[in-house]
Amino acid sequence: MKRYTGRTMIWLLLCLGFAGCTLAQNAQFWNDQAQDTLQKALTREASLNRNVAKNIVFFLGDGMGVSTVTAARIMKGQQAGMTGEETVLSWEKFPSVALSKTYNTNRQVPDSAGTATAFFCGVKTKAQMIGVDDQAVEGDCQSSLNAAVDSVMTDAEKEGKATGFVTTARVTHATPACLYAHSPDRGWENNADIPAAEAALGCTDIAHQLVTLGQNIKVIMGGGRREMIPDNFTDYEYPALTGQRTDGRNLVDEWLASKDAQTSHFVWNLDRFNEVDPENTEYLLGLFESSHMQYEAERTNEPSIAEMTEKAIRILQKDSDGFFLMVEGGRIDHAHHGGFAGYALNDTVAFDAAVAKAMELTNEEDTLIIVTADHSHVMTLGGYPSRGNPILGLYDLGVGTDGLPFTSIGYANGPGGIADRVSYEMFGQRRNLTDADTETPRFIQPAIVPRDSESHGGEDVAIYANGPMSHLFHGVHEQHYIAHVVRYAACLGNKQHCDEYVAPCGSGTSSAPSWGVTMIAVLVNLWMALILPK
Repeated sequence: MKRYTGRTMIWLLLCLGFAGCTLAQNAQFWNDQAQDTLQKALTREASLNRNVAKNIVFFLGDGMGVSTVTAARIMKGQQAGMTGEETVLSWEKFPSVALSKTYNTNRQVPDSAGTATAFFCGVKTKAQMIGVDDQAVEGDCQSSLNAAVDSVMTDAEKEGKATGFVTTARVTHATPACLYAHSPDRGWENNADIPAAEAALGCTDIAHQLVTLGQNIKVIMGGGRREMIPDNFTDYEYPALTGQRTDGRNLVDEWLASKDAQTSHFVWNLDRFNEVDPENTEYLLGLFESSHMQYEAERTNEPSIAEMTEKAIRILQKDSDGFFLMVEGGRIDHAHHGGFAGYALNDTVAFDAAVAKAMELTNEEDTLIIVTADHSHVMTLGGYPSRGNPILGLYDLGVGTDGLPFTSIGYANGPGGIADRVSYEMFGQRRNLTDADTETPRFIQPAIVPRDSESHGGEDVAIYANGPMSHLFHGVHEQHYIAHVVRYAACLGNKQHCDEYVAPCGSGTSSAPSWGVTMIAVLVNLWMALILPK
């Protein structure tokens, strides 16, 4: 049991009334915290969850590198009135954490298509590839025809599980596309994107594959209406916009025609989304924007990622065989590309709420939850700001050697570099941010190298996991290993391994630790309780 000294207890009580308070950080405070964590670790070693993963919820923060996680943690805490650094994001409570090596087979710093093929399909491949292996060549249909690799979602469907995905990007964008499509070019989202010569060889667009190869996906939510409707059809929400298909096909209508009208629904705004009753819904197609969904900081008339996650789980969990759900915070990445750290961090905090909602609605005994990123970005958090300094604010303890203030967050490259180059050309110095509102989400953070679009980062990203077999994430892994853990934990495909190590597939029972291991855990905990300071 966690024990506090009288002084620490006084600080705890005082802090209940002062949200911005920092606990007394003497040696006893840190020793108590560490001992509590140690006891949890010792208990975990004696009771690893070897159940079959009936359900899998795969969270993908697009571009959510470690620096983004750290900064979002601080933002979440500061939004709650605290200093921020001490905040814990929902997935940071997970017992298993590892690192993922993100490179593509032809890129040191990856793109989102090659990485998604890796963690969904279990094989590394080139950049730009959607659900095909390394033999495929970008933009070459012929090279891809025998290169298809199936995703873990496809495997789950074959086992009778309900499947679905939620994204704040287009539903045909790189990450979700790798769940159901096979293409040598991530840009082939609708038929007009494919060169005629390549289409003649048999390659079809990603949206077409969504309603054909993905016809059994129960829940599809995100943006991207324009990829699904023809160029002579007015968008459902914006009269000035049309679709982009040139084949005259309305894939939304085709999707509806293939489903039972009583239990299948197409929705495109928040009101219609709210009208959907999960208990009476078998299939749901939600397309809330012509292109990508809005940034969380500006979201109107469309559901949050947490609301979509909840609706999806409530629909899918009715299946007695379990379910697979992928949830992507896709616009974290887009915000970073634009140099908008504020948008990126707000979307990450919204993503955190979605993970918390999934944890609330599922049981860790039979549900494997994974939270990871496809790649990082070149955003850094630096200087030596005071604890509690606004995460999007200016550095509070000085200025640069040029006498100008600077933000704690910056980028190695990107649009901020263009803004600073213009400032140099006009005024002979970088931007003077003294009177700038750096905390608005639309503020473009400083960058060193001028680029129209900030680039991905190549460092490893974190994997956080909880639930059956989550302990298989334990060190530094190649990114494609993630899909193999999912298949292993959920008994997808070859089930021989389930009989050897995991609780027998279909048994619905837990593989309990041995009597000896349990007694060791009890004795260790008793010993720790006795030696801890009272």
